[in-house]
Amino acid sequence: MTISKKTFRYYYWVSLEFIKKHLRIFLLSFLLSFIIIVSLISFSPYIQTLFLTKKDVIGVIGEFDYNSLPDEVIGKISNALLFINEKGEFIPTIASTWEIADDGKEYRFHIRDGLIWSDGKKFDAKDIPYQFKDIETKVIDDKTIYFKLKKPLPIFPTYLKKPIIRYPLIGVAGLYKVDRIKSRFGSITEVSLSPNKKDIPFIVYKFYKTETDLVNAYKTGEINQMLISKKSVVDIFKNWKNSSVSKSVDYTRLLTLFFNFNNSFLKQKEVRQAINMAIDKSKFKDSGEISLGPITPISWAYSLNLKNPVFDPSSAEEILKKSGNASESSQLKFFTYYDYLNDAEEIVRSLKDAGLEVNLNLASSEKPANFDLFLAFWNVPSDPDQYFFWHSTQKQGNLGEYKNVKIDKLLEDARNTGSVDDRKELYEEFQRVISDDPPAAFFYFPYIYTVKRK
Repeated sequence: MTISKKTFRYYYWVSLEFIKKHLRIFLLSFLLSFIIIVSLISFSPYIQTLFLTKKDVIGVIGEFDYNSLPDEVIGKISNALLFINEKGEFIPTIASTWEIADDGKEYRFHIRDGLIWSDGKKFDAKDIPYQFKDIETKVIDDKTIYFKLKKPLPIFPTYLKKPIIRYPLIGVAGLYKVDRIKSRFGSITEVSLSPNKKDIPFIVYKFYKTETDLVNAYKTGEINQMLISKKSVVDIFKNWKNSSVSKSVDYTRLLTLFFNFNNSFLKQKEVRQAINMAIDKSKFKDSGEISLGPITPISWAYSLNLKNPVFDPSSAEEILKKSGNASESSQLKFFTYYDYLNDAEEIVRSLKDAGLEVNLNLASSEKPANFDLFLAFWNVPSDPDQYFFWHSTQKQGNLGEYKNVKIDKLLEDARNTGSVDDRKELYEEFQRVISDDPPAAFFYFPYIYTVKRK
């Protein structure tokens, strides 16, 4: 059918007039559509995180691989043979029961029925990866594993509380299973977890190399929670109406100043006591919970009789002058890492005010070879057994080569008894002695802040 020229002109002019009449509406609609499309693209991570996926997307600072993921993540994926409750009692998890034989040198653990890996494969005793030096490990059958020690060690089960993981992050009997892992250049950048039971959220952990990257990820909506330790950064978000800030204490880490006992000046108990007295630990109260000793306040073995640290710079200065060798004390080499530089500078100022000459250096290795004073975060064991760190025979864990015969005996006796009450009594004495003859100055357990969108 052919349209006449007259009809075509009619529709052309009608359309033109219609466009002219409604041009402003057309332009406004186009502009609004453009703005909406750009906004959706720009804020899609935020919208997806907050409204669509219904996940807790948590940002964490640190570089991790399959063998070094934080306990917070690993503990959600899998379980251990047993765990230790707040009273110090051993509670079975993957294990159902166990027996001890041969005067405490043999342990036989029985595995629960019906356990499967998170990928659906059957779990049995041969999948248990625990291996210990000088301890024979033998799988008896699918449900039984056997450990043979050279000498009795009643606290041996404390070494069986590490969650059992199979590569790549396959767990057993955990609250979650791993859905997806992203990595870059050997480092894990993201782990997505889905729940194995109802009424708990999906979780995504994203790992960032720097604090700046973490904060920017939160601001752009890439994550809806972040864990951060710097109060100055957290304060920025306290005024955000859509965010809440909560504070907790990380009792797995303790800022510690280790003394080197190869230095004859620091070997004197009075000198180490004076160094503790010279430092005002209350100045660190915004960074964490002030420590009174090497055992955490949440431990069943923690002593309630510990005294608050005494800050007495005048007495400290007098003691240090009397103690002696000025030429040796002037050579004190203080090492720390860049991340703890502010704390180190505060400590050095206090020591210099007390009359000590201290040279502050940045460490590049795990343990500086020639330190006199070494400031670092110490990973505190969850069990109060600290034999590895303070017993005089321990060359690797005892960083300052601390020697105290009474401490040695207390640590030996405490790990060689299975009675929680007896261990508690021994560890209370351990804390009293170590407070009087300190191997290190203990400062604080750091605060951890969780910034979360409401």
